[in-house]
Amino acid sequence: MREVRVIKPEGREIEVASGEMRREAGVSLGLVGAQGIHLALAEIPPGKSSTPHRHTNCESAIYVVKGRGRFMVGEDLTKAIEFGPGDFIYVPQNSLHQPINDGSEGIELIVARTSPVEEVEEYEGD
Repeated sequence: MREVRVIKPEGREIEVASGEMRREAGVSLGLVGAQGIHLALAEIPPGKSSTPHRHTNCESAIYVVKGRGRFMVGEDLTKAIEFGPGDFIYVPQNSLHQPINDGSEGIELIVARTSPVEEVEEYEGD
């Protein structure tokens, strides 16, 4: 039986970055043996973005702690949805998306997903 764990900041798992977005997991398969959830902090520096991608095996929920930007979504990433502090963002499984930081301050996000390990498909465009 697994036990309750507290993961301190120095114990976070550095994950592979997506473009200029950096993510550190606090709850993951590798850290705690999580089977149905993943929780991480993500940062996007000013003027940077993640790569366009989709998660083929999970849904994601995002809470915007700090910063403003836009989520490019849609079949060809042609729709922009602006976001800022206090916003929640839902990303369905297989939904193409790209978070972009157009602002002058870093974006900080709390990211949860329904799988302890994500399967990502990068978008190359047409």
